[in-house]
Order: sequence, then C-alpha cells, then structure tokens
Amino acid sequence: MQRRHLLAAGFAIAATPPILSSALAQPAIIRPEAARTLRFVPQAALTSLDTVWGTATVTRNHAFLVFDQLYGLDEALTPQPQMAQGHVVEDDGRRWTITLRPGLSFHDNSPVLARDCVASLKRWMARDSMGQTLADRVDSLAATDDRTIVFRLRRKFPALLATLAKLLPSPPVMMPERLANTDPFKQVTEMVGSGPFRFVADEYVSGSLAVYQRFAGYAPRGEAASLTAGGKRVLIDRVEWKVIPEPATAAAALRAGEVDWWEIPLPDLIPQLAKDRQVVVARLDPYGLWPVLRFNHLQGPTTNRAVRQAILAAINPAEVMQAVMGDDPTSWNAPVGCFPPGTPLANDAAMDRLGGPVIDIARIKAMLAEGGYKGERVVLMHPTDQPFYDAMTQVTSATLKKIGINVDDQPMDWGTVVQRRASKEPLDKGGWSLFSTSFSALDYADPLTAPAMRGNGAAAWYGWPTNAELERLRDAWIDSSDPAEQKQLARQMQQITLAEALYVPLGRYFQSAAFGRGVTGQLKGPLPLFWNVTKT
Repeated sequence: MQRRHLLAAGFAIAATPPILSSALAQPAIIRPEAARTLRFVPQAALTSLDTVWGTATVTRNHAFLVFDQLYGLDEALTPQPQMAQGHVVEDDGRRWTITLRPGLSFHDNSPVLARDCVASLKRWMARDSMGQTLADRVDSLAATDDRTIVFRLRRKFPALLATLAKLLPSPPVMMPERLANTDPFKQVTEMVGSGPFRFVADEYVSGSLAVYQRFAGYAPRGEAASLTAGGKRVLIDRVEWKVIPEPATAAAALRAGEVDWWEIPLPDLIPQLAKDRQVVVARLDPYGLWPVLRFNHLQGPTTNRAVRQAILAAINPAEVMQAVMGDDPTSWNAPVGCFPPGTPLANDAAMDRLGGPVIDIARIKAMLAEGGYKGERVVLMHPTDQPFYDAMTQVTSATLKKIGINVDDQPMDWGTVVQRRASKEPLDKGGWSLFSTSFSALDYADPLTAPAMRGNGAAAWYGWPTNAELERLRDAWIDSSDPAEQKQLARQMQQITLAEALYVPLGRYFQSAAFGRGVTGQLKGPLPLFWNVTKT
C-alpha cells in the first residue's frame, strides 16, 4: 500500500498541467434521446475483444465497460473492494479469503458465483505477467461456496490486492465460468460480463463500430467513484465507439457535434480545437504514455543481441518524441530509462547505451559487423492508421536504413499488428522483427507491472525474451520490503534490460482528450472511463 502511495506522489510530481480550451459558450439544445447517447472516437479500431488473449489498449478500454474486477484502484492507487465485499488474511499472510458482494449478476442474468471468479482468475493467470507471478505463489485457488474465494499461498504475497486491482495492460476481469474455461491462448468472442455496460454484439462491426448499452442489473457500490473503484454510476443509456481513422475528419465531426468525445486528438489539431467555444481540450491522463520499440527474440536477425544493441544505440528517443508530439517540452520526456522520470525507481543505469542526437554511424555499423549481421531481412510492422505509432515507426525505419539494416517496412493497420504480433512463426511465414506500441507509464512504475521487462521466455509479453537473472531480480524485488533494496534491485534490472536490449525505451508523452462542452464528469486516469459521465 505504501509503495502505491509513493508512486502516486511520484507521478504527481512528473505530470504536467491540463490544457483547457476557451471560455464558456451558450449551451446547445439537444434532443433528450441524443443526450442519453455518448458518441466516442477511440484511439484505434477494436479488433480483439478478449483482454486475456490480447493486450491492445482499446481491448483493455473495452473490458472496463463490459466487465468488473474483484478489486478496483482509487485515485491514490490504493486497491479497494469492488465486486468483493471484503477479505480476511490468515496464516501469516498465506491464506486470503475473499467474499463477494451479494446480488451480483452477469449480463445474461445469471448470478455471479465464486466459481466464475476462480475460473476467470485461472485463465488470466496463465497469460498476464502479474498473473503468472501470482500463479507461481499459489498453492490452491478454490470456491468454497457461492460467495467465497480462497487463496492458499506457498509464500506471502503482499501485493495480492494490487494484482487483483491492476489496470493495465490486461486487467483480471470476471466472466461466467463457461467462458472462462476457454483456452487462454484462444479468443473469447462472446462478451458476457457483470460490468456497468452490456456489449451489443449484433451492432458490432470490427474496425468500425462498437456499441454498449447501460446494464440495468448493475448495482454500483455506495462510495463515490474514484478511478476504477467506488460507485460506477452510469448516467447515460448508450455509448457508441465510432472509429474515424482520419484525424481531420474526427476533428470536424467533433466541432460539428456529430461525435461527443475524441480520445486522442492529433497534437497539431489541438490549438484549432481549443479555439472552438463548443469544445473542451483537457489532459485526463496524469501519468502519460510509455512507448517502446519491441524486438522479436525468437525469430530472425533480432535474436542476435548485437543487432538489438546496435539498434538501441542508433535510435534517438528525443527525435522519436518530437516526431510524435512536436517541440512542446511539456508534452514529452526523452531519453528515459526503464522507469518513469520522477518516480521512486527511476535511475540512470546503462542509459549510455541509448542513442542521442549525434549517431556515430561508423561505430554502429562496426557493432553490426562484429556481431555477425550480414544484411538479413528485418520485418518492421508499420501501423499507418495510428498517427502516433506511425510517427514512431517512420523514425525507426529511417534510422535502421541509415545504419545499414535491411528493413522490410510493412504498412498495415493497427488491428493487423495486434493480431500478427502474437505469431511466433519465422519471418517468411508471416512473422515479424519489430513493432512500436505504448503502455500507460503507470505500468512501468515498478517491475511487478512492467510487461516488457520480463525474461520468462514463451510466457513473456510479445517478443518472448528469456533471461533467468532478470527474473531472479524481479522475484527478489517483489519479496523485498526495504525501499533502498528495491531501488538497488530496480537499478540492476534496468542494467540487464538495456544491456540485453530487450526493447528500446522511446520516452514518455502526455496526450490530451477533446470533448463537447456538454460532456462532463470524466474521471482522471490512464484510460477513458464512462461511468460518472453526463451529457447535456
């Protein structure tokens, strides 16, 4: 608990102030039925619905409408009971008994039972990084009656509640046992949760439209809403996700009142939007985004550490962030290490391995030659429909060509990247070498939650690196209760991560949202939340 409060304080120091648009205008007259429908433009198309199978940010955002968690996180990043009524800890921290709130129901009107939650947790633990850590410590997990879940642990795990309340990139959400019994490496396509909104399957058009209806059977908690904890009170009837790939078209739709909320406007368009009296531009995410360039450690030239190290040394993170966000110094940080600036674990270990403003091309070409690189093809997945990822990939592609890498820059939409990055096939059979993506910076506040900092091989996040020493240090960090020791362990982990070039840390950037002036009540956090929101 104390660590989470410390992290929240660190982020508060690092976060930048909100950008707000101009003065109030006269309220528009809206038909009652329109005021009950919120039209939202997400950052990308929703092509995968299963947050266990895929970790795309839009899939996670979708999950928080449809599903609920046993515990949620409040704004202080403290776990609070959500579906749970409470818990009891016994046997020196090795037995946790969680009791469900009475009266919970799924969208198919079946009751939420403890066995549904046990099955959901077991499926999630098979894939998620934090879930795997928990699974390694669980001796047994069982439902002893309809409302009681019992964890028996091999050794103490003080972070259990923080793990059950995690937000990103794959939250442990509860679904019916019949769906949770699906192989975790296969997608669940029937969306039945117990969250505040019901997924309207017959209106879903992959890549274009997703619709959510207020779930009348949802019983919010009595507390005030706070991030994903507290009373999730739904004040609108319907949420429509409308995918608009072209930024100028999305901006025009927002200004014309055809959509109500644009999740991530292009930075170049923000000044124009801020001048519109009917539009509000604000920074809802205080933590920022954490972009990485990920290597495939199983297939192709990027299995060669020397190739990865050369790429790490060639890419200038500041150039990448400028391409993404422009020259406004308040909107990005670079270079960064493995932990966000201003947070307790941030350090400078091995940061001399990162590229800078001047690239010694001859030295990097020598690194490649000495490492045995002979011009083999490197497949770069390039999502052209995502402006931020497109900009990151353009800089990466140009840099790789400059240092003599044989780049196969393959344009595709982000939905294809999400599907294809799960492939472990060779490059000539649809495999890949590199792709860029972003997490919430909150994910990288500590080693417990950082997906790309795992070395657990086939069970790791896409790219699948293996590093036993990194895993040992992570376990030691989790078991430690000494902040000074944790800082030293985090420093050693960063040293290994950058020396082995598990990925390239590309910086941190802060994005703003834009919405119609009649849309109010949005909660601040690393994802768009649709409870507590009203539209007038």
